[in-house]
Amino acid sequence: MIAAIVIPAFDLRAALRLRPSLQAKPAALAPLPGTDQLIGSITAVAEAKGVRPGMRLGEALAMCPQLELVEQDPASAEQAWEEILRRLEDAGFGVEPGDPGTVYFETKGVERLYGGLEPALKRALAAVGSVWDGRAGAAERRFAALAAANVARAGQALIVSDDRTRSFLAPLPLTLLPLERDRYEELEELGVRTIGQLAGLPGAAVAERLGPDGRRAWSLARAEQDGKVAPRRPAVTLHETLEFPEAVGNELTLRRGLGVLLDRLLARPERAGRPPRKVAVWARLVGGASWRRTVTLREPTADPSRIRAALAPKLAELPAPALKLRLELSELAEHTGEQLELVAAEGEVLRGQLREGLRQVKAAVGAGGVSTVVEVAPWSRIPEARALLVPRDD
Repeated sequence: MIAAIVIPAFDLRAALRLRPSLQAKPAALAPLPGTDQLIGSITAVAEAKGVRPGMRLGEALAMCPQLELVEQDPASAEQAWEEILRRLEDAGFGVEPGDPGTVYFETKGVERLYGGLEPALKRALAAVGSVWDGRAGAAERRFAALAAANVARAGQALIVSDDRTRSFLAPLPLTLLPLERDRYEELEELGVRTIGQLAGLPGAAVAERLGPDGRRAWSLARAEQDGKVAPRRPAVTLHETLEFPEAVGNELTLRRGLGVLLDRLLARPERAGRPPRKVAVWARLVGGASWRRTVTLREPTADPSRIRAALAPKLAELPAPALKLRLELSELAEHTGEQLELVAAEGEVLRGQLREGLRQVKAAVGAGGVSTVVEVAPWSRIPEARALLVPRDD
């Protein structure tokens, strides 16, 4: 079976790790500077007072004047998420992370290890940690496992058998489906408010009205096969940190600090000569917030000048002076050099460049960023129904 673990409002919980008292108060993630004034994740107390994620800031404060706004801390959230994934991997689970706060894994290999499906799910929740209030779900279908985890209570493992998957999904809200916000509103205006109501519509009509995303959501609502779990390769993250005696806002000083960190990282023996493919720069800002930017290099390289050229412009985006600067090698290439051939096979260079390009895209946007078009109904008159996008495994 496929299992999913969900941590509701993970980004807010990560930001509140240093302020746990706010968990018992109405609190919400503040919008980022320069973006739409919409609040992010909220606490259960705020939800009880009528506040909803995505609500306009002025409306939320008018509804709940006691609402505490919490600055977003993406670096701390990413670090906490990586710690959770590694604890799961240490416990024997081959995980495929989704958005931060959602992770999938196959249960076949761990059921024998822990004495059954339910004990394995309990062990996974224990690896996540009780402080995160994780919920687990398991089913034969990936989306059904995700839906089960979303409706489970904190610390609960909910198992859905294959013969009752559709009846289980039918009364659940449409917001569990991967659709844009305006699509939910459009369906509600048409009187479609549950997954079961969407599944009862003709597939051709859904595809014509909502396009490929709507067709895929309709397929998920009908509990059709929706893919397998592709466990990630455990990342080996190397990082170096530089702490300033006082806040630094001068870009020249920050660039010099970045150069020092880069020299230290490239000299680390753990790198084993492999060139970086993906690098990230992180800063702790005055006021306690964090800032992070990730860069996927066009070609893996250990040339310090090329890496500095890719990262240095990002420092100009710092919204406030920095107290601490950290550089991470998020992903290393598998090779340490390039072996040239005396006579290259016809088309081999092009195929190699294509494979390298696909790896670069996956490193930048994740495993689902590269898909293959697969014909499923070539006889259909509706273009969206003729083919589906399937994530590439190679």
